[in-house]
Amino acid sequence: MKVDLKRDMAAYRARRGVCEIVDVPPLTYLMIDGQGDPNTSEAYRDAVSTVFAVAYRLKFRSKRESDRDYVVMPLEALWWSDDMATFTSDRDTSRWSWTVLNLLPDWITYADVDRAVSEADAALVPARDRIRRETWEEGRCVQTLHIGPYEDEGPVLAEMHDGFIPGMGLRMTGRHHEIYLSDVRRTDPAKLRTILRQPVAPA
Repeated sequence: MKVDLKRDMAAYRARRGVCEIVDVPPLTYLMIDGQGDPNTSEAYRDAVSTVFAVAYRLKFRSKRESDRDYVVMPLEALWWSDDMATFTSDRDTSRWSWTVLNLLPDWITYADVDRAVSEADAALVPARDRIRRETWEEGRCVQTLHIGPYEDEGPVLAEMHDGFIPGMGLRMTGRHHEIYLSDVRRTDPAKLRTILRQPVAPA
């Protein structure tokens, strides 16, 4: 039976126009860090291609050697900046730092990742020296579903950051998290589906 973590986990479901509080358990990801505008940064493109090359290699080996098949999860990213207004008002993406993520099943080990990276064609994993397996714990979060171009997220985030979160007696912690449910290469920008998530704590 093929495991689909996106289907099985409440943290990967959200509704448009509704901010909801969710408790996200510790999860294990492939990760690559970087900085700069994702639209123009070669480092960002290299990180995305490397993460997926390793993710699919891990999936196929798991199915072949362990008889445990699973769906490769969608691209995700953590985003942060010294000035959070760059996410809601001026959207100055050149000032953003990021971590590209891809969620892994819990049975994929450090050794599995190291083996997949070392055996992959170097041309497919240009960021091989920066990829790692790490468990990330977000805990309590607020999230919603955005439908449309990424550059139109500002008003949605402003409502989350300045309206819903303080209105619920919460404050922002951690890093802004996006989950890209749509394949940007094949989807009309007006139909892109993105979960926007923000870790929170009591104010």
